[in-house]
Amino acid sequence: GGGGGGGGAGDPELMAKMTQVQKALEDVQAEKDKALAEVAGLKAQLAAAGKGASEETAAAVKEVQRKLLDKEKELTAEKQKVKAAQDDAEIREKDLKRQVEALTAEQEKMTKAGTKELAEVRQRLKRGARKVMEKLQGLREARKAVTEEAQNMKTEMMPIMKNFYQPLKKAIQRIEKDNSGWAEKYKVVVEERKRLHNLVLELKGNIRVFCRIRPMLPHETTLAGNEQAVFFPEDGRPDIAENNIAVLDDAKGTEKIFEFDSSFGPKSTQSEVFAEVEALVVSVLDGYNVCIFAYGQTGSGKTFTMEGSETEQGINPRTLARVFELIRERANAYTYSVEFAILEIYNEEIRDLLDTTPGKKLEVRQGPDGNYVQDLALFPVGSYDEVIDIWGKARNNRTTFSNNVNEHSSRSHLVLSVYVRGENRNTGGSSYGKLHLVDLAGSERLSRTGASGDRLKEAQNINKSLSALGDVIAAAASKQGHIPYRNSKLTHVLQDSLGQDSKTLMIVQASPLGKDAGESLCSLNFASRARQVELGQAKKHTSAGGARPASAKR
Repeated sequence: GGGGGGGGAGDPELMAKMTQVQKALEDVQAEKDKALAEVAGLKAQLAAAGKGASEETAAAVKEVQRKLLDKEKELTAEKQKVKAAQDDAEIREKDLKRQVEALTAEQEKMTKAGTKELAEVRQRLKRGARKVMEKLQGLREARKAVTEEAQNMKTEMMPIMKNFYQPLKKAIQRIEKDNSGWAEKYKVVVEERKRLHNLVLELKGNIRVFCRIRPMLPHETTLAGNEQAVFFPEDGRPDIAENNIAVLDDAKGTEKIFEFDSSFGPKSTQSEVFAEVEALVVSVLDGYNVCIFAYGQTGSGKTFTMEGSETEQGINPRTLARVFELIRERANAYTYSVEFAILEIYNEEIRDLLDTTPGKKLEVRQGPDGNYVQDLALFPVGSYDEVIDIWGKARNNRTTFSNNVNEHSSRSHLVLSVYVRGENRNTGGSSYGKLHLVDLAGSERLSRTGASGDRLKEAQNINKSLSALGDVIAAAASKQGHIPYRNSKLTHVLQDSLGQDSKTLMIVQASPLGKDAGESLCSLNFASRARQVELGQAKKHTSAGGARPASAKR
């Protein structure tokens, strides 16, 4: 229809947010000016005391010096807060502008199409209404005739039915048995629909997006503000379609529906999630580049989905185990070699978690088969146990700290990389595939983290890199000529996975709690935009017998 205005460049809510950010900056600047004035006054007192200093005033001078030192420390802290607030405001303003532009474009599009569509709809409704009334009258007459005929048939058939009750009962049982097979047939149809959907996505090269909502934790069930805000069809909501979720923003009194390629509720298991991911693992051995990454606010369950626990393994260990299972299954026809590397991106620096040599500087380079990290330590591995042993050593080197949102918050982006070379012993053909498993650092507003000093710097760098990821997604979705991959180390490292040469899966994680609805909506909106990106059909890196894939160097 032609409905839809709201959300243009003059959106009151967005303007109010920008005004609040500006007011906060002005308040911080006022505090800074006040502190500077107090420091100047204390310095003047110190100078006056120093001119006529005597033994009686020595103590007073020392007290003034101490106050001066305290005020200078306070001033330094205020400067850090001002810088943090300015950086946070820039990121928020940038995101708000991006939302305004998207809403304005959507409004203009709907306005142009709406008038014409509304007129057409009215005409169709008029024509349809006339036909419906004609058919309704015919149906009424037919119903009356059928009712009379049924009554007559009942009168005639009752004596006959008494004689044929047992044969009729057997016939009914036979029909019920036949109908029981329809459930299985429906299941087959659903699986075929899913297969065709995935085929379309593969041909178009869309970034596939799964959504997973973590369960409420025991201590959250009794706290105020922790009411459920995310709903699935199984929550008694038949209005929500399959793979859709609804998010209630109680502060605004609105609800928004999101559609994803797969969705997993709080009761979902690690096995159910991996069952949807497993097909991508096979692609790596066939010579494709694959990237799976988890995105969401701190505390939304990203690391649990990717790594899991000792009793509930996540995507990473299950994927690595499946790689070596497939290698064993293909051992009669193929020979494979596997290399393993782990890095983190911390404060816009790439760190090798398997080689912590001080001063080692890593940079992204362009190779024959896309981007790679120069001098990154690579470990040849021949079994799942070897990978787990190496991974355990690297895990201890990852940067984590506590903040107000999560007791053990990951302060870096973690990238596990697996490089697989294969050779067909029968034909001599070879293949090369690489797999990136990415656990992104948590996104959150600086005001919620309670961060200061080094932790504040980390939060700023995390948000800047995730904002750069948003810019890349937006540019790719709108098919811009220039994609700003180099704006952050994160997007530069993942350029192959976000470009036209990879099968990419994004798992967006969100909290079910009402108090987190604002952050959840930000994450889900970002994921919805990512789902619109078409990368083009992924390329298979193979070569005929006697040749070697271009990927001899990463």
